[in-house]
Amino acid sequence: MTAQPETPAHDMTASPNASPDAHAAELERLLATARERYEVGFETLTVDDAPLEILQIRNMTGHLDRLIAANAIKDPLRDLPLWAKIWPASFLLGRFLRKLDPAGKSLLEVGAGCGVTGLIAARYGFARVTITDVNDDALLFARINVLRNGLADRVEVRRCDITAARLDTRYDVIAGAEILYLEDLHRPLAKFLARHVAAGGQAMLCTDKRRKAAHFLKLAGRDFDVAEQPVGIKSTGDDGQEERRLFLVHRLTPKRSGAAPGATA
Repeated sequence: MTAQPETPAHDMTASPNASPDAHAAELERLLATARERYEVGFETLTVDDAPLEILQIRNMTGHLDRLIAANAIKDPLRDLPLWAKIWPASFLLGRFLRKLDPAGKSLLEVGAGCGVTGLIAARYGFARVTITDVNDDALLFARINVLRNGLADRVEVRRCDITAARLDTRYDVIAGAEILYLEDLHRPLAKFLARHVAAGGQAMLCTDKRRKAAHFLKLAGRDFDVAEQPVGIKSTGDDGQEERRLFLVHRLTPKRSGAAPGATA
């Protein structure tokens, strides 16, 4: 992720008022683009008995082999298609957001990948959801998922680099799942949250407890009161075996209403 001069995020979302036929045509066009790049298919994710269909790369092993053969993986944390995976933290955070009395509220998901957390939040009743990432293919998959699940009336997809963007609005909730794994993004993320969480709002971040978040939380603590809640879940590992994992949900609440945005040094 390369920092650029501070610029607005770029919107790749068609009008939410477009007709069902226009949305169907857009979905087919975007799916054709995805199929040119990957072997893809939809995976059903069940949220409180309500299915969400999430586009996934079917032959991930083959895709990774091609990346390796092309010498395209210089930095695994940045170059691997981590955006394409349904991370347990995304699902957990999405379900956690239902506790925030979402009716009428806005939500921004940062580092969204294919948009699982934002989609779940929309299903739970957030009035306006914005899904963002810096990876163009992540945005492609996220927009496909929005259209496939009939959520285009309340969910937009935008490119947003947290190291550079100053958005034109603040949000009641900013959510992010597994976005603390790159320590060099901790400071810009803390600044971004301080600028864009609305008065009376909060940021909600979820990460595997094994990941180190202390550095970020220290930075964020300058502008936010920070609380965390451990949540244990059972999930299926890459080897197909069930495992119990512990996650932390970090709740960041602005220390004082109306504080100057971006106060973090």
